[in-house]
Amino acid sequence: MKGVNCEELRRGIELFNRGEFFEAHEVLEDVWRAASLDHKKFLQGIVQLAVAFHHRSTGNLVGMRSVMERGIKNITDHPTDCCGLQVSKLKKSFAKWREAMDNGAEFTEAPHINLRD
Repeated sequence: MKGVNCEELRRGIELFNRGEFFEAHEVLEDVWRAASLDHKKFLQGIVQLAVAFHHRSTGNLVGMRSVMERGIKNITDHPTDCCGLQVSKLKKSFAKWREAMDNGAEFTEAPHINLRD
């Protein structure tokens, strides 16, 4: 995809999916910094989602909620696909996390970000 380093984006998503949220955030932040303006907001949202789950892994649920809200907002208006990342599934997955948090429920697993081959 023009304006995005898809190889590095996919590497960051793979780290996220393995639960390596801090490392994912580092890789994804580099992708965000180098991206064209057309993709900056969306990629910032992906970085924020990785940061949110890093906060969760350290027990900072207030920080998780705050950063996750900003991340969800930043991915909301993006097209349905970016470098094979299935954006519509991503939005649904994080909406479920938000709903669970709103209702005081706890999910035991982080969302999985789906990638097309």
